[in-house]
Amino acid sequence: MTSSSNRIKVVFLTFYFEAWDALADIHELMLADDRFDVTVISIPRRFRAEEPFASEEKVSEFLETSGIKHLRFNFEDSFEGQTKLRELAPDYVFINYPWQRNYQPGYRVEQLAEFTKVAYVPYYSLALVNEPGEIGVTPYLYTQRSNQLASLVFTQDPNTLDAYAKTSRGNGYVHLTGTPKIDSLVRKVQSGETNWPLPAGNRKMVWAPHHSFSPDWFNFGMFPQIAQDMLQFAKLHPELDIVMRPHPIMFGNLVASGIRTKAELDAWLASWKALPNTAIDSEGAIAPLFAAADIFVSDGISFLGEYPLATGKPAIFFEKEQHWPWSPIGKIASRANIHVHNFRDFEDVFEEFLEHGLPNLSAEIEELRMAAQPFPGLAAQKIVEVVLNDFEAGTPLVDKASVTEVAWENRPGTEPSWD
Repeated sequence: MTSSSNRIKVVFLTFYFEAWDALADIHELMLADDRFDVTVISIPRRFRAEEPFASEEKVSEFLETSGIKHLRFNFEDSFEGQTKLRELAPDYVFINYPWQRNYQPGYRVEQLAEFTKVAYVPYYSLALVNEPGEIGVTPYLYTQRSNQLASLVFTQDPNTLDAYAKTSRGNGYVHLTGTPKIDSLVRKVQSGETNWPLPAGNRKMVWAPHHSFSPDWFNFGMFPQIAQDMLQFAKLHPELDIVMRPHPIMFGNLVASGIRTKAELDAWLASWKALPNTAIDSEGAIAPLFAAADIFVSDGISFLGEYPLATGKPAIFFEKEQHWPWSPIGKIASRANIHVHNFRDFEDVFEEFLEHGLPNLSAEIEELRMAAQPFPGLAAQKIVEVVLNDFEAGTPLVDKASVTEVAWENRPGTEPSWD
């Protein structure tokens, strides 16, 4: 057994519990390995400028419900939490969320890199979208401050690995491992465990609308265009169960952006919830819904990669004409799904599904699998091996002077500061 003084101290610092699955397999492997001393810490967050940092209790509740022992850093002054984090003297701090303005100041990578090695595992399964006008890999995937100052970065996309090579630090600290998020999802769906919030008997459909409605950010969301049609569709098809799986911030964005008033949204939600064949599941695990669904309908984004990989079936993709362009791997994922552009198209595909089933896109899905899973089922193991090798090598903390580029979020016209 490794002595406690020689164990590798790893902290998982998290507020984005909705994507804990990006870290869960790594955490589990390290807990079972006596070479590691593992600590999980829940911290506050914010997703809009007008909000205070909050919701640490939701993060903690998720971890508690999941049986994950953790510390709670619910401090108004995040530098008080940073002091306690420094006292833990972690060798590595794992994060799954790159956007720094969502972190309290004391936990941002600029601070963490002063005293520990940051290990970044992306919260998303696949980076499917580019910024308008960008060719290749979009800069926010590899030039944010979190990308620049992480000691270790793990990616599932060889295109992203190549993009890092063009930066001042190069890509020696970036590792093509695949993502535990996809491995976990595939494993759970293939286990056959389902969870459906409506009584058994009907065919099952999941409708997963995205949160982005503006040309300034992704612009995939079609809820405003199809919400009334989908409500009417549900009324006309009592033999079909429809579980709505909104992005966690979709309803908030609808109101905050002025697309819907709160009263309008509440009225629509009341009508949806009143039907016997509809439900909303906004925070439960997605794998049981994937496994249960006969058809999966979404306007983006990550589900367009995840659903085909996990189930071997295409999703029905409501494609908004003005959405941001695909990344190289996004183009592959796009081909693995059925595209519709309006509700009439969707109804035609649905009727075809009832008569003949879904079309066979197995070749396109296999192309996606080859691109998205370089080591199927082994991503977490690969990540643990990288950490062990890095620790053995005794690599130093990141020298900030080695980074010569302006971070993406500090460039004009990208992401305004909320501080």
